[in-house]
Amino acid sequence: MALKVLPPTLRKNNRYLTVEIKSMSPIVKDDLVSIVWDACVRFQGELNTSNFNLWVMRFYELGKLDEYYNYKAIIRCQRGYEDEVRSSLALVNKFKSERISLTTIGLSGTIKASQKYI
Repeated sequence: MALKVLPPTLRKNNRYLTVEIKSMSPIVKDDLVSIVWDACVRFQGELNTSNFNLWVMRFYELGKLDEYYNYKAIIRCQRGYEDEVRSSLALVNKFKSERISLTTIGLSGTIKASQKYI
């Protein structure tokens, strides 16, 4: 017996955050996943973070500018929790004892619309 697909009215609504990442050392997508989850769990707690429905959708390497590496990413979260995720990401300043900065530069309802910030 095959599972039925939920109709659009019963699905969770998502929002997509476009994040700019500046790091003193190179990072990969798996590192960003751990940074995002660790930041949310530290600031919001496990119970609240479980409601966020976090996922790193896209990860773009933009190269090295001056002394830091520049990246951009699209992160999915559930509608209504955008501010909590943004505040958690803004508090990140170290990863593996290197300086890092995460700045939200855009918020949209679709991946396609969030790519205009890249």
